[in-house]
Amino acid sequence: MTEAIQIGNRTITASELISLLASYQMLPQLQRELIIDEAIGQSPDSANKTIECTPEEVAQAKQQFYTEKQFKNEEDIQAWMARQGLTPEQLEFITTRKLKIEKFKQATWGNKLESYFFQSKAKLDKVIYCLLRTQDVGIAQELYFRIQAKENSFADLAREYSLGPEAQTGGLVGPIELNALHPIMVQMLSSSQPGRVLPPTRIAEWFVILRLEKLIPAQLDEFMKVRLLNELFETWLQEQQKQIMSAPQGEGGTEGQGEGEPST
Repeated sequence: MTEAIQIGNRTITASELISLLASYQMLPQLQRELIIDEAIGQSPDSANKTIECTPEEVAQAKQQFYTEKQFKNEEDIQAWMARQGLTPEQLEFITTRKLKIEKFKQATWGNKLESYFFQSKAKLDKVIYCLLRTQDVGIAQELYFRIQAKENSFADLAREYSLGPEAQTGGLVGPIELNALHPIMVQMLSSSQPGRVLPPTRIAEWFVILRLEKLIPAQLDEFMKVRLLNELFETWLQEQQKQIMSAPQGEGGTEGQGEGEPST
């Protein structure tokens, strides 16, 4: 007997479901979730050790989930389960999965965060700088000399001549991470000193004048640790998905996926 699900007036067979997932571009997300389940030991065929949670952690995870869903009582929970077509076992799976994922991240990359941070620090540092840009090299040179001679302030000239949104702030930009800037600007600002006006430089279609105001070094605080942990996790996930996509037909399962880690 062919298994099927009923959605409205439509009956969908198992074979049709795969085609629908592909048509709605949902297969990559399904693949992603299966990779995660394999890693945390939730997959029935997983060779990895299940991530263990204490009863207290499970209770806290459930309460957090119920709060996020704004469940007020048991009736709300049961009604939501009915709408989602979930069993109590599946609800348990959902409410603890996020906790297990976080514990997996910490167990896999927690002791590598410091080294990864220092490797990435150059792009994580932030800068506040002044920018003036024009597409006319002659105007750029004239404005640079006027700033150097202190005939006009950088802010006044930026408001009058700069052709980007920075004109609204008198050329002031930031704080912004260095990795969000053009590589030439990163090199210029990283090697400059606060207050120094850098001569016009061609970047794409612009001639830009820069002045570093402040360099703000990145700190390995709790917020940064969470960010880097998620970054390492996402990099690992993408690598796992690439491996599956490049595997020969019939070898694209999830066996051994918990072994790969992103290079740090």
